[in-house]
Amino acid sequence: MKTRRRAYRMEARADSAAETHQRILDAAIALFGARLADDVSLADVAEAAGVTVQTVLRRFASREGLTDAAIVRGEEQVRRQRWEAPAGDLVAIVHGLVEHYETWGDRSLRFLSQEERTPAMRKITDAGRQLHAEWVEHAFAARLAATKGAARTRLRAQLIAVTDVFVWKIVRRDRGFDARATELTLRELVAAVLSPRKGSR
Repeated sequence: MKTRRRAYRMEARADSAAETHQRILDAAIALFGARLADDVSLADVAEAAGVTVQTVLRRFASREGLTDAAIVRGEEQVRRQRWEAPAGDLVAIVHGLVEHYETWGDRSLRFLSQEERTPAMRKITDAGRQLHAEWVEHAFAARLAATKGAARTRLRAQLIAVTDVFVWKIVRRDRGFDARATELTLRELVAAVLSPRKGSR
């Protein structure tokens, strides 16, 4: 009986530790997305997560360690959302993309605005660019596979560009479209890129 109680306590402590770990990462992601990176301290992250700075350091060793872990956590969240739509289903692909930007778009733009002066932000934006390119390869795999040579290189670049967060910003924020109209606009843009064109090589 004592062995069972001990095992239960150990399991409960492990669950609590894992929950604390994720809470710190979520707090870091939220704060980095809401403020300038230089204005976010470990004390701010600790306060938002409801823990001490010592707890943050015990788990991540340093601000850089926390940033690296937050990047991994953010990528996991984005992959779950972006990869949910079936590859080749344009309606579902663009719907999922717009849903993603509704959650992450403004945050991503804030990261991008800081990448030239803050190494931590550059890590995040570089990881985001790589993930976006991987998503394009996944979402439009069949069409890319059917396109060869320089035409494929151009098509890939066009798809990366037309689904970029800055295009969402122009339509959603600068032009003031609602989410539904933004989705329709982006779908039409992607469809135009995918439409067969004579003379492409």
